[in-house]
Amino acid sequence: RGYGFKDLGGLWYGLCYEGCINNVDYFGERTNMTGVLNALFASLAGERFVTVIQTFTATGEWVCPTGVTEVEYLVVGAGGGGGLSGGGGGGAGGYRTATGFAVTAGTTYTVTVGAGGTAANSAPSNDGGDGNNSVFSTITSTGGGGGTFADNGRAGGSGGGAASRTSTSRTGGAASPSGQGSAGGNADASSTRAGGGGG
Repeated sequence: RGYGFKDLGGLWYGLCYEGCINNVDYFGERTNMTGVLNALFASLAGERFVTVIQTFTATGEWVCPTGVTEVEYLVVGAGGGGGLSGGGGGGAGGYRTATGFAVTAGTTYTVTVGAGGTAANSAPSNDGGDGNNSVFSTITSTGGGGGTFADNGRAGGSGGGAASRTSTSRTGGAASPSGQGSAGGNADASSTRAGGGGG
């Protein structure tokens, strides 16, 4: 009997030229080829198509495994704190994500998870604090801007909301740097309602 061999995605398999593939004389032994091929395909799929998701909720380190050359990342900065009574809302943390980020096997990468901005409580801290940045390798997502008590909202990944306790219209904080979030909401001098933080 003759056998032909073909490379299919790194998997070598035999094709019987004579007889039934389910019960052939394979190197001198009678073998169920369908079962062999199914097992090999299952093994190949298990080894080649594996997605691993690792989530960090606190600062830590990630060691790039052997064979990994690129990753998909999602990095979110911490939100800003809200202003004192009648103050604007804190902005959301900046958001960055992409695929194909190059990494080197065996290298340790620091992952920093930013802490949320402090809440305003009393003078002189009537404004909410800015959120802290979150970082993976060279990727930084900026913390959200704090909401203010009597001023424009603070800039951040998403800007903080503007205060209502003022006789002058105020504007929400800018999303800075751009592309990570949205600006905070404005507050009109004729209204007692403060602006919300950007999302």
